[in-house]
Amino acid sequence: MKFGVNALILILMICLGILSPVHAEVEYNVLKTYKLEDQPVDMVFSTKRNEIYVLNQKGELLIYDTNGHLTKKINVGKVYDRLKLVEGSDILFLSSRKDKTIQIIQLDFVQKIDTLGSPFKGSETAPVIIAVFSEFQ
Repeated sequence: MKFGVNALILILMICLGILSPVHAEVEYNVLKTYKLEDQPVDMVFSTKRNEIYVLNQKGELLIYDTNGHLTKKINVGKVYDRLKLVEGSDILFLSSRKDKTIQIIQLDFVQKIDTLGSPFKGSETAPVIIAVFSEFQ
């Protein structure tokens, strides 16, 4: 019963302005502004890759580096209006309220390595695949 009376007095004091919440001053700095060709619908930031993924109205997934350079443009479809990243991975969820669908995509980033002038064994034009295992036991 004592708790209820104390809570009621506290609420009454806040309503009367006797006790007011602390208001802190907020300062901010604009770090970067990106100018886009089309209206953004949603965006997420990948801490794994330090990239910004932007879903635009044209149905494109735009990938920007932290310097603001557009590195990749992927057509995913105009129906999607929401973007969610599985943190620590390259898996994205795209959702559409209109179509009541969710699409799960995994991004695979291919790096071109210049091997011109390097020694080789076998065919000079053979593709080279390098697999990176991040969790080796």
